[in-house]
Amino acid sequence: MTRAPTRLRTWLGSALLAFSALPSSMAIAQEPVKASAVRPALWKVADKDTTIWLFGTIHVLPEQVDWYAGPVAKALDSAQELVTEIPIGATEQAQSTILHMAARKDGKSLRDTLPENERVAYEGALASIGIPAQAFDANDAWFAALMLTLIPLKTAGYSTDTGIDQQVAAKARERKLTNHAFETVDYQIGLFDNLSDTTQRTYLAEVVDALPKVRTDVDQMVAAWKTGDADHLAELMNEDESDPEIRRVLITDRNANWARWLKSRLDKPGTVFVAVGAGHLAGPDSVQEQLAAAGVRSVRVQ
Repeated sequence: MTRAPTRLRTWLGSALLAFSALPSSMAIAQEPVKASAVRPALWKVADKDTTIWLFGTIHVLPEQVDWYAGPVAKALDSAQELVTEIPIGATEQAQSTILHMAARKDGKSLRDTLPENERVAYEGALASIGIPAQAFDANDAWFAALMLTLIPLKTAGYSTDTGIDQQVAAKARERKLTNHAFETVDYQIGLFDNLSDTTQRTYLAEVVDALPKVRTDVDQMVAAWKTGDADHLAELMNEDESDPEIRRVLITDRNANWARWLKSRLDKPGTVFVAVGAGHLAGPDSVQEQLAAAGVRSVRVQ
C-alpha cells in the first residue's frame, strides 16, 4: 500500500484557512451531481449529565456529500454548543493574517535560501503547475509548501464550500448554537510560522517530491473518511510522520490541549458537538488517546 507523503497531513489542519489565500480563478467549474451518502466516524464521551460528540471533518472536498444523516445528524441536532478548531466566520479575516505571517522578514528571497538541488526541484514543481518561479520569493518556506499542495487541489475542484466545516458552521448558525474555538487564526497559522527554518525547508522539499501524487493521495484520505475508516485514515495521514517537531507541534501538543479542555468540559452539564479535522481523531496521539490517558473513555458510535 502507498502511504500519503509525510507532510500532506499538515495541510489538512489548516486548509480551511490556507484556501482563503488562493486566487478564486484557479477553481474548475464542476457539473452539479447528486450528493453521495457517506458514513464518517463519530465518537461519544459522556458522564451522567454531559455528552460530548467527536466528529472528524474534511476541510475541503471535490463534491457535495450527504454527511448530515443518521447518528451524526442526531448528535448535531441534540447539541447546545459547537466546538471547532477556529471560531466560526474566522476564515473571513484569515487571508490578511496568513499573508502577513508568511512574509519573509530576513530580506532574503526564498529561493536564495535553498541549496541548488532543492531550488532546481522547487522551480520545476512550480513550473509543472503553471506558477512563476518567483511567485513565493517573498514568503517563508512553509507558505510555499502549503500553496504547492493546495493549488493542484483547488484546480481539481476541491473547495471549502463542499468541505464539511462550513456546512457544520451553517447548521450551527441556523440553530444559534454557542461556539467555542480551541484556537485562534493567529495561533493556528503561527504554528507553521514558528517552525524552525530547517523543518520548513524539509517540509517544502518533501512537498515538492510528493507533488505529482498530491491529488491521488488526498483522494485516498477522502475515501477513508467517507467510509469512517479511522485506522486507514490514521495510516495515510499520521503514522509516517518522521519529523519530531512537526508531530509535536501540529499533532501531539494540540490534541493534548484539546483533550484537557474536553475533560474539563465534562464538569458542566449539556451536549457538545466537536467538529475538528479528522486527522486529530485518528491514530497515535489522537484526541481519544489523550482523553484515555487522562481517564476519560470515548465510544465509537459510527
